[in-house]
Amino acid sequence: MENTPIKLYGIAACDTVKRARAWLDAHHMAHDFHDFKKLGVPADQLDRWLAEVGRERLLNTRGTTWRKLDETVRAAVVDDASARALMLAQPSVIKRPVVQWGDGRVSVGFDANAWPIHADGGLP
Repeated sequence: MENTPIKLYGIAACDTVKRARAWLDAHHMAHDFHDFKKLGVPADQLDRWLAEVGRERLLNTRGTTWRKLDETVRAAVVDDASARALMLAQPSVIKRPVVQWGDGRVSVGFDANAWPIHADGGLP
């Protein structure tokens, strides 16, 4: 998957997404941005993310959206299928950003110290 562009998924107004996009720009890393609020959550990619990083990493149970959900809704998230349904219905419960790197790997969240410094996703 070399030379595949970086794809960053999230919500434009999210501060963490803003920091991640600024970091990519500062490191001259071209990337495409997919805004969950405008374009929705791509179901096929969500399936891939769940398989690769797991629902525990992908579902943001510490965020405002999760905390505002009715307790019965939160309690119903017991497996990948129920987590997937919630994430499709409520994109704000997905931890952001989700990044598909040039080498095909997927990461969740922003950590400048852990992110690769080459556009292909590789480390120096």
